[in-house]
Order: sequence, then C-alpha cells, then structure tokens
Amino acid sequence: MARRPANRFVCQSCGAVFPKWSGRCDACGAWNSIVEETVEPTAGGAVAPRRSRGKRIELVGLDGDTPPPERIETRISELDRVLGGGMVPASVVLVGGDPGIGKSTLLLQGACALAGMGRRVMYISGEEAVDQIRLRARRLGLDTPGLELAAAINVADITATLEGERDVALVVIDSIQTMWMETVESAPGTVSQVRSSAFELIRLAKQRGFCLMLVGHVTKEGALAGPRVLEHMVDAVMYFEGDRGHQFRILRAAKNRFGATDEIGVFAMTDQGLVEVPNPSALFLAERRGHIAGSAVFAGMEGTRPVLLEVQALLSPKAGDGAPRRAVVGWETARLNMLLAVLESRCGMKLNAMDVHLNIAGGLRVMEPAADLAVAAALVSAATGQPTHAGAVYFGEVGLSGEVRQVSLADTRLKEAHKLGFESAYLPRRIARGNRRPSAPEGMQLHEIGHLGDLVSLFATEGE
Repeated sequence: MARRPANRFVCQSCGAVFPKWSGRCDACGAWNSIVEETVEPTAGGAVAPRRSRGKRIELVGLDGDTPPPERIETRISELDRVLGGGMVPASVVLVGGDPGIGKSTLLLQGACALAGMGRRVMYISGEEAVDQIRLRARRLGLDTPGLELAAAINVADITATLEGERDVALVVIDSIQTMWMETVESAPGTVSQVRSSAFELIRLAKQRGFCLMLVGHVTKEGALAGPRVLEHMVDAVMYFEGDRGHQFRILRAAKNRFGATDEIGVFAMTDQGLVEVPNPSALFLAERRGHIAGSAVFAGMEGTRPVLLEVQALLSPKAGDGAPRRAVVGWETARLNMLLAVLESRCGMKLNAMDVHLNIAGGLRVMEPAADLAVAAALVSAATGQPTHAGAVYFGEVGLSGEVRQVSLADTRLKEAHKLGFESAYLPRRIARGNRRPSAPEGMQLHEIGHLGDLVSLFATEGE
C-alpha cells in the first residue's frame, strides 16, 4: 500500500524544518517565514541501496606552483573591478538587489559586451519572455546578434541544453528564485527548490567550465531571499545597492573567492542604461555647497578605492515630551548614538534634548569606522552654527573615551583629497613611535586630532 505524501514546515530564511507551523522561526528568529511543503515518500517495500565503500582521497602539501586564475574581462571596468579583474571560468556569482534597482540591466549589458567580443553567452530568464528582453536591449541601445536568449524555468531542460554545449563562456540565470525541479515537490522560490536548483546549476558550471551568474531576490530587510546556504555555495556574492531617488547605483562585493571583498563599482542610471562612474568622489561632491553649518567631507575607502563623501547633520529641538528622534540615512544608527553619547559625556556638549538628522549625501552607505571624525565634525558644526572649512576633509575612528584612533590607508585618502582640490585634512594624532606620520601632498596641511574635545575646541575658538 502506497504511503500518503507527508507535509513538513520549512523556514524560507534559514531552511530549518519543523513538524508544525508557527509564526516565528526558533532557529533564525524570522517572523512569518515558515511555509508548508510536501515530501513524496519512497515507494513501499523498496530496499534502500547499499552504501559503497568510499575511495581514499589524495592529500597534497601546501607547497606547489599554482598559476593565478584566468580572467575574462567584460570591458565594463566597474563590473570587472568588483569581480577582482574579470570573470573566472567555472566560477559562480550571485547578484542580489531590490526590485527595479538594475540587476537585469547590468547583467544584460555585461552579457552583450562579452558576446560582442566573440564569446558565447546564454541569457536564460525565468521572469521575462524573450520579446521583453529584446525590447529592453533595444531601449538600452544594445545590438549584439551573438547573444543567445531563452525563457525557461525547468532546471532539467536547462541542464540538458548546457550539457550538449562545449564553448559557452557565460550563462546568466534570471532569477534563481524562479527555477523549478520536477523531483522537488514544492513551489518555485521555496527553500527546497532554490537549494536544489542552485546545486544542479553550480555542479554543471564547475563540470563544464563556464561562468555562471545568478540573479537573486532580496527580502524587505535587504538580505538575499532563500536559504543562507546559497551564499556559501557560490564563489562571489554581490549586492546592487541604491536609492530610487538618486541616480547612483553601487555594486558591492560581500564575498569573493577570487578577489577582494568590500570592493565597489559605481554606476549612474540613465536613459541608456547603467553608465560607469570612473571618479565617484567628484560626482558625490558636485552639488556640495561650502560654508554651511552641519556639513563635513569624509575621506573614506571602499575596498581599494578612495571615495570622498559629504556628511550632513541637522539638529533641532525635540517636539513634545517624548524621546529625541534619531534619523539616519547611509550610516549606522547605533554608531550615531554612541558618538552622541561621547560628545555629551566626554566633551560636555548638551545634545540629549535635540532631534538629530544625519545623511550621507549621494545614496552611498558608509560602513567603515573611519567616518566617526567626519560625522562628529558635522554634528559639532550643526550644534555651534560654525561651518567647517570648505577645503578640509576628515577621517578617524572615535573611541568611547573620546580618543581619535588611527585608520588604514591614510596616504591614499590624502592623495584623493588633494587631487580634488582640498587644502587641509583633520586626521588622528600619531601616538605610538612605530606609527609613521602620513606624508602630506605638496601644499596640503595636516591637523592632528588626539581627542574629540580638541575638535570641539576648534569650533568654540572660531565662534569667539
């Protein structure tokens, strides 16, 4: 007698399995992420296959000559930068981002660029028909007859097609959440389908030697949808970030087995698609107005690239008897609260009755602690009404006792600031004897700040 299909409940965020439904996943804490899935039982009376004895694996030493991986450049320099110099054959790249941010546009432009160089490229979409892709390509001005298009969601059909090809350089799957396998009894987009579909496609890419690029959806929190194991299975994970109110788009590498992480590529969304931005610092500061209280320029690093950004702060008396408001765009709210506490406790500033609004102009999200000094300068400037120097940049990490700590790549930050016409820089003071003082470019003045109180004193002195 055949057994009836069994049901199980699987968390779509972490893949944990539960015997019954609940509103919250006990494994990852996500709410409303548990979905019921059907599992087909094995045939009754079937004898389980006997396990074969495994083969002994060969172990080698760490010494040896291994050449660097071959790179396939797309001639889109910002994309190649984030990939570490180009695509690596037999590698798998996962690209995630909000809906409509430009993931499909970027990969279509990269696929057309590669096909235009004589490489064989396949673009397989599970969300759009072939005619829709053609219309988008015409709208973007892409005319590449060599690009091969298909609309399919059945992984078995896709793998059967790819197994018969030998000269494919790149395969784009848009998106992995739409892929479906007949052997898995669940709907497309569930944990089981995403994990099984990705495994089959990755196995084939490693076996055939072509580069595989997967488009992934993200949740409302900004994390990649589907099981977390998907990010461990691929070689590189890239997030396409940006605000629809800004034209800038940031491609950021969160994981890369063949290159540096935290590398970024900057694009501008135009009528002709995504356009590369070779000098993002000049673009981020293009609309900056000097001699305005509450504004400071931060000399930051994004991967190996120096980027100058404007930090804007606005303070206003809080309304009513409630707690003061902390509104932050482009930075961490917890770090802003820490910096405000240091200014109050260590520097004597009274900010607990003020609403604080902080913005990183341009839509870029700053992650490094070196932005502490620039944010502090913007806050002190807004509180005192004294503008910062229009030709000055700031960088340095602030500790809980108010000390300003050293940050890496100070020379690179200073060179970028000098190239854009800045005349002075406020940076951490060299305390240890082993720390080398950064070399200032010709004509640039360096002002060392040892404690956050020294920065507050500068604004107090200018206000007298």
